[in-house]
Amino acid sequence: MARWLLKSEPFKYSWDRMVADGRTHWDGVRNHQAANNLKAMRVGDRAFFYHSNEGMEVVGVVEIAREYYPDPSDAAGRFGMVDVTPVLPVKTPVTLKQIKADPALAGMALVRQSRLSVCPVTDAEWARVCELAGIEA
Repeated sequence: MARWLLKSEPFKYSWDRMVADGRTHWDGVRNHQAANNLKAMRVGDRAFFYHSNEGMEVVGVVEIAREYYPDPSDAAGRFGMVDVTPVLPVKTPVTLKQIKADPALAGMALVRQSRLSVCPVTDAEWARVCELAGIEA
């Protein structure tokens, strides 16, 4: 099972809305590297739900419920999306400041490629963020 991090601006789509909706499609990705990460996702993979711009913190965990398929909002047909469902909120949000200050997370794609909206997460990074968040890996 692969691990990921999905960024969302809370004023556009928040964790609370994700929970209320119960399932959503992760669309609007127009960066080729981020799109390739979406293509690599498989049903059952887990991802951190990260509030970007406001809060800048991991706030929950989602699961991939449907693999990559065409994004109807892309008229050119070059990009796609996946569906996700909420799994659980974190007990303690993990801030970007904490992640940057933790030597175990220094190589995390979130830190190295800060503009990337869909990032891979290694098993070791996943375990460390879960530890900081107060949830089981």
